Amino acid sequence: MAEGILKHKVTDAGLSWQVESAGTNSYHTGEPPHHLSQKVAQLNGINICEQRARRFKTSDLDEYDILYAMSNDVIEEMKRIAGNKWQDKKVKLIMDELYPSQQLDVPDPWYGPEPGYHDVYKMIEAACEKIMQQLPIKN
Repeated sequence: MAEGILKHKVTDAGLSWQVESAGTNSYHTGEPPHHLSQKVAQLNGINICEQRARRFKTSDLDEYDILYAMSNDVIEEMKRIAGNKWQDKKVKLIMDELYPSQQLDVPDPWYGPEPGYHDVYKMIEAACEKIMQQLPIKN
């Protein structure tokens, strides 16, 4: 959902940012988002059905200006994957945009009921709105 939400905001703002998401495991590589993620995004006017899961690569640290993680354990796994190529200043928790230094995770709604997806959408949407307000605009 985070990729879809931020891409939507970037497009609405007329910006040419490159926005992609990646996971740290390969369980769902090549698959579309969970059907409830798609449903909740669609209810909010965002179509994410064409997105496909991919795995985080060390080269992502060089390719992107900033990488947002949904949780602390994801950051730890990114560090493990990147090894000595790790760039601490490029990676942060997405919820730090709203709650700096509180180290808050976005809960993973995967095995839960639909309301959890709505809650996660609201959290990510608020963080993405803050990102749009704070980051320097690069066209």
